[in-house]
Amino acid sequence: MECLSLKNGKMLPPLGFGFMRLPVFDENDRSTVDIARVKKMVDIYMSRGFGYFDTAHRYNDEASEPALRQALAERYDRDRFWLTDKITLNYIKKPEDQEPFIRRQLELCGVDYFDLYLIHNVGQSSLEAFEKLGTFDFVRRMKEEGYARHTGFSFHGTADVLEEVLRRHPDTEFVQLQINYLDWDDGAIQARKCYETARKYGCKILVMEPVKGGTLVNLPSEAEKLLKEAAPQASLASWAIRFAAGLEGVCMVLSGMSAEEQVQDNTSYMTSFQPLTQEEQKILSQAAEIIQANTAVACTGCRYCTAECPKSIAIPEYFSLYNNYRRLENTSYMYNQKVYYHNLTAVHGKASDCVKCGRCEKNCPQRLPIRELLSQVAEVME
Repeated sequence: MECLSLKNGKMLPPLGFGFMRLPVFDENDRSTVDIARVKKMVDIYMSRGFGYFDTAHRYNDEASEPALRQALAERYDRDRFWLTDKITLNYIKKPEDQEPFIRRQLELCGVDYFDLYLIHNVGQSSLEAFEKLGTFDFVRRMKEEGYARHTGFSFHGTADVLEEVLRRHPDTEFVQLQINYLDWDDGAIQARKCYETARKYGCKILVMEPVKGGTLVNLPSEAEKLLKEAAPQASLASWAIRFAAGLEGVCMVLSGMSAEEQVQDNTSYMTSFQPLTQEEQKILSQAAEIIQANTAVACTGCRYCTAECPKSIAIPEYFSLYNNYRRLENTSYMYNQKVYYHNLTAVHGKASDCVKCGRCEKNCPQRLPIRELLSQVAEVME
């Protein structure tokens, strides 16, 4: 892997800890973070020689930054870890909102500066808004003033839009891309094309969603059997993360870890990283074909869609249940998906409560037709 040297001559670790899907006490309230467990996860990760953390104000229903302060910043010396945060369009209405926003983020995280500061979720629908707000100039100024050591942006969009952003802003240090073996040749996500565009402009690449929000560890039985027969001791996550980490120009892969076991597993094979062999690449391609044939909704569970939903619909959870329902052959287990669905509707809006406002689709990095899909969920689950 090719890495950036960011802190006192030290290189970025190959595996980053995404503070996005932290363990919680109440699955219906993602802000109820289990700090004791998060501390254990941080300690395992740090003890194995890693130290890169990625957060954003909206993660875990705005509880990620305070959790990071308690689990990391208050317990470890600042020079022992790298920290990335992001400026998010939903919280910025006018240019003068931007500086108070980053100052609040620094306070919530308990730090004086960010090692990396990203413009969050740049894409077709957000690029011009960020340009009008002067956000690209703003993050450059934050670097000049010492609040950010390095700057860049995370990207969810097509390759032609990425090329336009990099053409307008040739001083971009790095770009964070969604890359995984399922999206590599996907026509909507265009992971390969975006990767090639970033390489064309000489950008360093950080990878997000290598396991596609858990999709690549919850495989159809045929795909799981294929991978397990090829490498019985390897976790399903290891296949996905090694795929992304082995790409030339990638300097770090993020994993949104939510349990101690995930930290232990990911760090075990990334401590002495070995890229996939050609034979393993072929096996993954076969697995991707099987998964694509068995996935109804390509949702990663990022929860961006729920931020502005006027009916508080549990969209990612409903899509997960719907995927399980569609791919399962066991009738009793299919019934269980409906039970879970109806339990969720006791505290969230039903799929049929959707008022078709479109805010969810505006915020969706995967550009899913959420309104149409919710109608399908309602038809099956209700």
